[in-house]
Amino acid sequence: MNKLWKKIALFFSTIGPGLFLVGYNIGTGSVTTMASAGASHGMILAWAVLLSCIFTYLLIVIFGRYTLVTGETALFSFKKYFGNWAAVFVLIVLVFTEMVSSVGVMAVVTEVTNEWTKPLTASGDGISTFWLTFIFAGIIVYLLFSGQYLGIEKILALFVAIMGLCFILTSFMVIPEPMAVIKGLVPNIPDTANAGLVVAGMIGTTMGGILFVTRSITVREKKWTLKDLHLEKRDAKISALLMFILSAAIMAAAAGTLYPQGISVESAVDMVKTLEPLAGRFAISIFVAGIISAGISSLIPHYMLVPLLLSDYENDKLNMKRWRNRGIVLFYASLGFIVPIFGGRPVVILIASQALTLVVTPLVLILMIILQNRENLMGEYKASLFTNIVLVVAIIFTAVMSIIGLMGIWEII
Repeated sequence: MNKLWKKIALFFSTIGPGLFLVGYNIGTGSVTTMASAGASHGMILAWAVLLSCIFTYLLIVIFGRYTLVTGETALFSFKKYFGNWAAVFVLIVLVFTEMVSSVGVMAVVTEVTNEWTKPLTASGDGISTFWLTFIFAGIIVYLLFSGQYLGIEKILALFVAIMGLCFILTSFMVIPEPMAVIKGLVPNIPDTANAGLVVAGMIGTTMGGILFVTRSITVREKKWTLKDLHLEKRDAKISALLMFILSAAIMAAAAGTLYPQGISVESAVDMVKTLEPLAGRFAISIFVAGIISAGISSLIPHYMLVPLLLSDYENDKLNMKRWRNRGIVLFYASLGFIVPIFGGRPVVILIASQALTLVVTPLVLILMIILQNRENLMGEYKASLFTNIVLVVAIIFTAVMSIIGLMGIWEII
């Protein structure tokens, strides 16, 4: 039995970078986007998730392999080979979208928790979103202040496991017709308001440039080398597969209950309100636990992302105990108080921020395809015809989705 547990522990220790991406990726923004898509359109947009996850797998393998071969991370290489302008532009866009996302993610987590706790309080108002923000932000800050990357990786794995179990259980309780899922794998964009923005948001949350830049950093932090290429590929497969399963499960939970009733939702908290009478208190409690786990597993990478990016830019080892990095973590934690104090519903902002992450993705991919084809850098691992085709198609795909997303944002404005 001890040998079995050791094998299990070893396996999970070799998929840490992938779980980091899953934790970052499947947050409350994904829950909001997928739930909204499932409630409004059923499963007919499942193709967008599947396609983006296939692309994501291929691209995180490419970015991870680049770091294994060269020993350099993506952002540092952009600065080294293309100049500060490229690295700084990518850095600014990614930091801005992370700031917006941090506000929205914490707001959704606290609103959902507040809604769920209303029957548990004498006043019926639930636990204050301000105090919930203080509690959740405090937990995350404590974890980041006291841990190094590998320790944080293990904590993330726990929250990702809880999140996955909760969402999959919920979807099985309210699963839609199997044929609806199969039909959803055929590409189709509904002719409804904001459908393009929703699709761009769905793809942005699984295929944003931040994932690929972060991938090279986490591979470096893992201290993998070329001899670990098989582990890097396995890690990427598991990461992309989990992204698809969890995203599809959230969509299915909404498609199986709200879509047949003609009920559309614009936020996760709306889904909690409308899903409880249909699915019951037990099912919604599991769903809420999944949202909280998704929020925490997403906010941990959000809070440490700028320190990660700066360490990448400076080609330095990540040190979360450095005061600059602790100050950044505290700043990001403070952003979570914006909605509880000033009010507002960040759902459209969340979806729009995910669509905006696609704007920088074509540039990130163009820079990487140039690096991948430099023989003096890659040697025998220089980009193959298949790698070049994948990168070119991904550039075109993300550019088109960026335009669709920007048009959707313009419609809202």
